[in-house]
Amino acid sequence: MKITSKGQVTIPKELREEFGLLPGMEVEFVPGEGEIRVRKAVGSRRRGEEVVKHLREAGKNYTMTTDEVMRLTRGEDWGQGT
Repeated sequence: MKITSKGQVTIPKELREEFGLLPGMEVEFVPGEGEIRVRKAVGSRRRGEEVVKHLREAGKNYTMTTDEVMRLTRGEDWGQGT
């Protein structure tokens, strides 16, 4: 494996899958005696966890009732300004 001019390396797919390393996931480099280890960053979240967190936060300000959402998705309130 070679390091690119930007200092990047490609982690083989088999290793990414085995260790659950996903695109966008943060990793950290841990120097050792004559080696560097790569590991998931402490507190690193998976993409799904980030989406769930975002939706939970966004839902706190949601004021429509289930019935209102259903009417809206069925087009019953379309153009009525409600």
